[in-house]
Amino acid sequence: MISVEDREHIRRAYFIEHKSIRQIAKEQHYSRKTVRKAIESAEPEQYTLSKERPAPVLGKFKEQIDRLLAGNEKMPRKQRYTAHKIFEEVKKAGYSGSESGVRGYIALQRKEKKRPKVFIPLEFDPGMEAQVDWGEAVAIIAGMQTIVQLFIMRLNYSRRMFVRAFPAQKQEAFFEGHECGFHHFQGVPHRIAYDNLKAAVQRVLEGHTRQEQQQFIVFRSHYLFESHFCTPGQGHEKGGVEHGVGFSRRNFMVPIPEVASFEALNTHLLAACLADDLRRVDGHEVTIGQAWEIEKPLLLSLPAKDFSCCVTRAVSLIPYSQVEFETNRYSVPSDEVYQRLVLKAYSFTVKVLHGNEVIAEHPRCYGRNQDIYDPLHYLPLLEQRPGAFEHAKPIRRWRTAWPPIYEQLLAHLRAEEKEGSRTQSIREFVRILKLLRDYPAEPVERAMAQALEFGCAHADGVMLCLHQLLHPDVPTLALNLSDRPQLANIGEQPVDLRLYEQLLETARL
Repeated sequence: MISVEDREHIRRAYFIEHKSIRQIAKEQHYSRKTVRKAIESAEPEQYTLSKERPAPVLGKFKEQIDRLLAGNEKMPRKQRYTAHKIFEEVKKAGYSGSESGVRGYIALQRKEKKRPKVFIPLEFDPGMEAQVDWGEAVAIIAGMQTIVQLFIMRLNYSRRMFVRAFPAQKQEAFFEGHECGFHHFQGVPHRIAYDNLKAAVQRVLEGHTRQEQQQFIVFRSHYLFESHFCTPGQGHEKGGVEHGVGFSRRNFMVPIPEVASFEALNTHLLAACLADDLRRVDGHEVTIGQAWEIEKPLLLSLPAKDFSCCVTRAVSLIPYSQVEFETNRYSVPSDEVYQRLVLKAYSFTVKVLHGNEVIAEHPRCYGRNQDIYDPLHYLPLLEQRPGAFEHAKPIRRWRTAWPPIYEQLLAHLRAEEKEGSRTQSIREFVRILKLLRDYPAEPVERAMAQALEFGCAHADGVMLCLHQLLHPDVPTLALNLSDRPQLANIGEQPVDLRLYEQLLETARL
């Protein structure tokens, strides 16, 4: 075959320079047949094999390979012949060639039989349909490279997206993603399409029938949308959000975000979603944001109260004043004996309740066998047992990060304690730390510094300084008596002691 440039030279020589075929063939070193073909058409010829290439080693084994491939259609999907297994079979029959030769022939046969995928173009009514899926991405959170799970919800009509990052694909995160998405869209789509997510589907039955998770049914009932589940392995049935997963990862997470927390990452993602409202999708006359304005009035209204997106468990107190959830242990206040406790695990927090009162709240831990302490929970116990102060694990962890003023105050109390009273300074220090249960840390630290400065570095002195910081004295204003001159001299007249003598005489009588 000749190049398109050489074909052009031949055609110019014939049609412009009026040279003969014989002369062109001689000058450009092509056969007359090649020159005639170039003159007939400027289009390059498509190369096709006139006959199949010989395969002397594989040739006689092709029929056996074809039989094995045909038999695959009748075998269970997970127990079919692989290319490597077919190679082993023909090798047993005497094949002496390479495995790559067998693989190449199998790939060619499969390509010829493979039917190209075609899809029906779809169109959706405003407010009616949305799709939900999870994706995975990488972010740098608090200096550490972290794999995050991206919850993506996409409205089918306007193509507006909502993206939120979570540490794990838990059911409570699944629900919270929906709830935040509904608030972002300012309404609820009438129907939402899903893969067969474990958070929603307990078991896949025949056809499109599913045994759904009970809590998902409660969640769906709260917001009154319908659910639709795709055929297993047919992700194209919700291709919009499948595309949205890749789009958000490429456009919202590149370059890799460096943030201090998940909260900061989700602020970044929400800003990216809002900026995407200005994008115009190919083939559409309006932007995503403008299409959403059309769609918004047709969404279902949000309920008056949000769903409680958490997992609820009844828990029992263990000896170290903790409760256990998913192998991790969370502390609760040690100054009360709690018989019945309930733990509510949200995506980012864990709350422990006694009745309707929240008695403890912690950041949720996704590790295993971890102890999560609030050192303030152990202060009442340490006040009773000050000898354990130096070795108490919650305090030891706290001391690695607490402000220097704490150590200065503790050192002062120890220096002032009397001989033979080694625990009194610890009790006094614990009493001061207990102020943090009722007051913000910043004014308590300032009160500690003032107490040291004023020479009253004890619990009552710190409390007095704190009270003065939080409730400064209001200066007394002078009373204006300009409109009542008769009262102007009251309190300034000289003292008459005879009045006192008269009072005493009256008392004696």
